Amino acid sequence: MGEDLITNRKAQRDYEILETYEAGIVLRGSEVKSLRAGHGNLTDAFARIEKDECWLYQFDIQPYKQATIFNHEPKAVRRLLLHRQEIRKLFGIVAVKGRTLVALKMYWKNGNLKVLLGVGIGKNVRDKRQDLKKAAAKREIDQALKDSRRRS
Repeated sequence: MGEDLITNRKAQRDYEILETYEAGIVLRGSEVKSLRAGHGNLTDAFARIEKDECWLYQFDIQPYKQATIFNHEPKAVRRLLLHRQEIRKLFGIVAVKGRTLVALKMYWKNGNLKVLLGVGIGKNVRDKRQDLKKAAAKREIDQALKDSRRRS
């Protein structure tokens, strides 16, 4: 993978990610220029499969300031590029109740913009609390190891 352009940190907190898929995305020129300038937001972005095509919703790309009257809509629905077999497989996976396609990150790969989609199951409050406890315990262990190395 290339360098991450945009990441969706909220997705890791709110969903348990089962699988990931890489997809291309169809964009206009002003959208690409705006993304290169760092004006994109994946926080609420999710994907749906409709009529054997995959679409990305709620992906916010702010308008490019130097564009003319042919600028883009900030939250337009954008088409994702996947192989037909992948789309059919994803349709079967997402058809199970409680699963959704979440946009995890966006990055450049060989000059093309890619979106990393994750098949996720929503976490409840208990799961989130357990994750916080695990993270706190890991921090304490790491800190204790660091302190013991200093003393030695």
